[in-house]
Amino acid sequence: MANQGNCVSYALFVSWIVLLSSCKASFALTAEALALLKWKESLGNQSILQSWGLSLEDANSSNTNHCEWRGIMCNDAGSVTEINLAYTGLTGTLQFLDFSSFPNLLRLDLKVNQLTGTIPSNIGLLSKLQFLDLSTNSLNGTLPLSLANLTQVYELDVSRNNITGVLDPRLFPDGTGAAKTGLVSLKNLLFQTTGLGGRIPQEIGNLNYLSLLALDENHFYGPIPRSLGNLSELSILRLSGNLLSGNIPPNLGRLSKLTDLRLITNKLTGFVPPELGNLSSLTVLHLSENNFTGQLPQQVCQGGKLINFTAAFNNFSGPIPVSLKNCHNLYRVRLEHNHLTGALDQDFGVYPNLTYIDLSFNNFRGELSANWGECQNLTVMRIAGNMLSGKIAVEISQLNRLAVLDLSSNQISGEIPVQLRKLSKLLDLSLKDNRLSGQVPVEIGELSSLQFLDLSMNMLSGPIPYQIGDCTRLQLLGLGKNNLNGTIPYQIGNLVALQDLLDLSYNFLTGGIPSQLGKLTSLERLNLSCNNLSGSIPASLSSMWSLIDANFSYNNLEGPLPDSNIFRSFQPSAYSNNKDLCSGLVQGLRPCNAIPERKSDGNKKNRVVIVVAPIAGGLFLSLALVGVLGFLRRWRSRNMPKDRSKSSSREDPFSICYFNGRIAYEDIIKSTENFNDKYCIGEGGTGKVYKVEMSGSQMLAVKKLNYQSRDGEVERLRSFSNEQNSKSC
Repeated sequence: MANQGNCVSYALFVSWIVLLSSCKASFALTAEALALLKWKESLGNQSILQSWGLSLEDANSSNTNHCEWRGIMCNDAGSVTEINLAYTGLTGTLQFLDFSSFPNLLRLDLKVNQLTGTIPSNIGLLSKLQFLDLSTNSLNGTLPLSLANLTQVYELDVSRNNITGVLDPRLFPDGTGAAKTGLVSLKNLLFQTTGLGGRIPQEIGNLNYLSLLALDENHFYGPIPRSLGNLSELSILRLSGNLLSGNIPPNLGRLSKLTDLRLITNKLTGFVPPELGNLSSLTVLHLSENNFTGQLPQQVCQGGKLINFTAAFNNFSGPIPVSLKNCHNLYRVRLEHNHLTGALDQDFGVYPNLTYIDLSFNNFRGELSANWGECQNLTVMRIAGNMLSGKIAVEISQLNRLAVLDLSSNQISGEIPVQLRKLSKLLDLSLKDNRLSGQVPVEIGELSSLQFLDLSMNMLSGPIPYQIGDCTRLQLLGLGKNNLNGTIPYQIGNLVALQDLLDLSYNFLTGGIPSQLGKLTSLERLNLSCNNLSGSIPASLSSMWSLIDANFSYNNLEGPLPDSNIFRSFQPSAYSNNKDLCSGLVQGLRPCNAIPERKSDGNKKNRVVIVVAPIAGGLFLSLALVGVLGFLRRWRSRNMPKDRSKSSSREDPFSICYFNGRIAYEDIIKSTENFNDKYCIGEGGTGKVYKVEMSGSQMLAVKKLNYQSRDGEVERLRSFSNEQNSKSC
């Protein structure tokens, strides 16, 4: 019986122990659930938290199991180990989340939400926490010093918040091993795009396990800590977009595991240490937008792994790193706006993975190598503002993924290859400011994706191909400062996407302005100046509501301006030096209802007009302003009625040089029977003067200059023109 009693007592004891343990587990579970529900109530009604129960009373329900709630994970004992509500659109604050209720929490992930307020100081109570990500929210305030208690955290990310203040050195180990706090286990530390500033503390170099340090897009200033050279495990170092100054510490060159170094947009100076060439694992090196001088590290691609290299907008000089020639893994290179030298066809190799290269505004020479045609993945190629010569390599037409080709401001000659028609994905073609000759290829019209085309400031000749009107996606068309002739194709009116600029200025275009240009209702800038355009400005151009600047000067235009406030808003210089434009509301133009002040002598056949006009073939049609003027006065006095010879000097047609447009050379040849002597009315030291009777009973005195005397005569005429006009084409 005694044994039986002992067995019963033992069974009761065991049952009591099990019951007590169960009650204890239930109490712990309830405490975590209560903490979560209390936080939920502070956040308001949010659909993402519907699975968390309806109220605090639900915590007493036997059906409540918080380990099954959305974003909550527990261990085998039912204690919360993870809260993960990333990318859920969660709103509210962290102020009512009792971190002390989660003694076993390992992971807190709330990134990419809409949380506001500060980071609570009691977050330091999560003594077992290993992963903390609060990035991409709207948190503000400073970093609580209690974060230093999170000694097991290996990843800390509060990027893309409104965190201000400085990085307190006490957040990091002091390096002596005496302190038992600090983020000693950190492997990944990310404080990108916040409001943090001040100096980067030297103590950050005591994070012995640190692999990733991202402090870019902040307000840090001062030098890069030399202590970073102690981080032997460091793989990624991003310090871009700050105010850091001074030199790059040479000891960064001993970080053998470093693969990604980004220092863009700071105020760093001095030479880039050649020790960076020791980084054989380097895949990304960004040095752009600083004040570096000297040479680029020659062995920057010593390990052959470099894929992304930028050093743009600095003061680098000297040659391209020799190691780049065989750096076949490159996919992105930006070296623009430096003083780099070398031969482009010798210092670069073949890069089958290259997608983007910009070498603009340096001092590169040489020609475009055929090797570029082997960079089959190239989408952007910019080599503007150098001293390249030779022709455009036909092999470039093999780059069937090319979207941007900018070779402007070089010394490239020859014709534009018609093979460029193959670049079906080309969006931007800029060949301006070179020495290109020949005609604009009609095949340009096959580039249906083209949005920007600039061929200005070359020596292109011939007509503008009407096929250019097939490039219906063009937003900019620049053909100015060439030798183009013929009429403006009306098909340009089909380029309804033109927005930035239509520039046809400084050419030899003739004929009228096509009324179809009025369809360019999105165009902001129009320049037709310095041509031989005639007729009126079409009224249809009043529909160009987006125009903010236009220039029609130095043509033979006449008639009224379009009746539109747009055309009244332009400066008077936009219409200067034309035949007879009129408008009552533009200064410098006569009112259209007024008769032009051209005094008649009663006998139109005897009216003499002084004409100055250049023609081809080495001839120059003009009336000499020196010497010949007196001769013509005498000729006029013999051939005009004597009563008209007494007219006042103000009415004397010889007192003014009438620039009555550019007279057609063919008309003069026909009228004078190819300068037959029977039309000669005088002869001077520089050539003969002929009487030319034009249609409309208009008589001209035209001088055919001797070829050898042309240059001096031209200079005198240019001198006169400069005195009469403030602008010359």
